[in-house]
Amino acid sequence: MRIFTKKLPHPDLPAEEKAQLLQNSEYQERMVESTFLYLTLDLPTAPLYKDEKEQLIIPQVPLFSILAKFNGSTEKEYKTYKENFLKRFQLTRLPPYLIFCIKRFTKNNFFVEKNPTIVNFPITNVDLREYLSEEVQAAHSHTTYDLIANIVHDGKPSEGSYRIHVLHHGTGKWYELQDLQVTDILPQMITLSEAYIQIWKRREEDETNQQQGA
Repeated sequence: MRIFTKKLPHPDLPAEEKAQLLQNSEYQERMVESTFLYLTLDLPTAPLYKDEKEQLIIPQVPLFSILAKFNGSTEKEYKTYKENFLKRFQLTRLPPYLIFCIKRFTKNNFFVEKNPTIVNFPITNVDLREYLSEEVQAAHSHTTYDLIANIVHDGKPSEGSYRIHVLHHGTGKWYELQDLQVTDILPQMITLSEAYIQIWKRREEDETNQQQGA
């Protein structure tokens, strides 16, 4: 992927001094190319306070909303102890398998907090072509992915448990695994879970033809 980084002046500085600093080369946007093992998807901030009615409402967000982080134009601010940066990301290559890590956990000096937001995602036919830079789109004849595994975290961050949804490729059936228990699960039930890590497989030519002919 390409990572574009722009350093920001300290927010407490006077406007004139900010404008002057932005002219310096140190504050100009820079680009580096980097490999990646997985893509981290950021969830919207969960509500801080809830009344009795809101306790029954779980926030939801579409998968494509959090994938927008990698469209090459969406900027996000990152803070370190001393400096602030704006970053944007753009994919330049789509591998045979993609791993999404949905960032549910945040840690501070006191405790770990979990974001319960549900991600709405399709099981099949997720096209990521628009997240590629224009000059490399032509080199990618296959940009569509199908979900093959979904890891779920249930419960509190310190006391929770994990479940895994796995696609059996030969039969097209989904199974849920927890410890030694294996049970059937309907695909539509997978999308209701607090997905944490997902593995997606790129659809190749023969698989595309099978899907269209089915």
